[in-house]
Amino acid sequence: MAESIMSKAATMEIPINSNGDTRALPEDDSLEQAAQGQWRINEKVGNPTVTRDLQQVMVSGPNLNETSIVSGGYGGTAEGIIPTSSIKGPAIHLNPGYLGGRRIPAPGQGSTMHHSSTSSSAMAEEATRGVAVEKFDIMKKWGLNTYKCTKQMISERFGRGSRTVDLELEAQIDVLRDTKRKYENVLRLARALTNHFYSMVQTQHALGDTFADLSQKSPELRDEFGYNAETQKLLCKNGETLLGAINFFVSSINTLVNKTMEDTLMTIKMYENARLEFDAYRADLEELNLGPRDAVTLARIETAQNEYQDHKDKYERLRSDVSVKLKFLEENKVKVMHKQLLLFHNAISAYFAGNQQQLEQTLKQFNIKLKPPGSDKPSWLEEQ
Repeated sequence: MAESIMSKAATMEIPINSNGDTRALPEDDSLEQAAQGQWRINEKVGNPTVTRDLQQVMVSGPNLNETSIVSGGYGGTAEGIIPTSSIKGPAIHLNPGYLGGRRIPAPGQGSTMHHSSTSSSAMAEEATRGVAVEKFDIMKKWGLNTYKCTKQMISERFGRGSRTVDLELEAQIDVLRDTKRKYENVLRLARALTNHFYSMVQTQHALGDTFADLSQKSPELRDEFGYNAETQKLLCKNGETLLGAINFFVSSINTLVNKTMEDTLMTIKMYENARLEFDAYRADLEELNLGPRDAVTLARIETAQNEYQDHKDKYERLRSDVSVKLKFLEENKVKVMHKQLLLFHNAISAYFAGNQQQLEQTLKQFNIKLKPPGSDKPSWLEEQ
């Protein structure tokens, strides 16, 4: 009887519903009753080994991980037995990530993800705050500097504020600005002369072609038209040579005025701005020194002293730069204008004297190359 009970317990089918719970079967009660009967029988016959084994099985119950589901029903073959440990359906295992439509992090995962996201957002917020603070400091510094410079400028305009003046340097700057205006006038007149002379050369060229055509169609005046045609062509050729010299003169003056002088004037403008800032911070420091000497004022005086020293160094550095550039500009101007004025004089004199050889020699002397006839490059007038 004990063997039949053990055989029945070993081959008992344990059905599992969709929720993974075992259903109570009528065989379970009979099994329990049979076991109790066997317990009493064994107690009487004195077989404690079988009794303890059966008791252990009934008390501990079957382990679902070690039981099998018989697909073919009771008495099925071994091929239809599927171990429950290999089944991972929703009836046995619940997804720990979702419950009731909401995501539930796994143990330890939620705190880690929350800590990571919190750290990332904190770092991004800190970086954004740092950029905002830096921009605010820049705007604040720019606003204070603009206010102080504007205040200093207005004070100078109305004669209430003092102004740092370098008389020698200021005189050189005034001379440079006046020289630039005069050179700009020379450049404008030279360009006008070039345009007019170019029109005259083109007219001479057309007139020479007309005379040459008439010399062939008028036999009675062939010689006269021929002489005039040769003269106009010669004048046209010399005019083109002179135009090359004038164009070189205009180009050199343009470089001197609009590049070399303009570069020096830009440095002068930076120097004047530095001078205004220096006077503004100097006046601010003097005003603080006249006030009370408490702890807050002393800290402001120290800050103003540092700013004053920085702007003073900048002012002195730019003043030195302006002095050096003015010196080199004067030397460069003398060299350039000496060469260009000599070229202009020799070319004009040779042309109006009718000395073609001297005119060509002048261009060779200054290394001026004329554009060859029939070149597709734009003319000197188009390059202006």
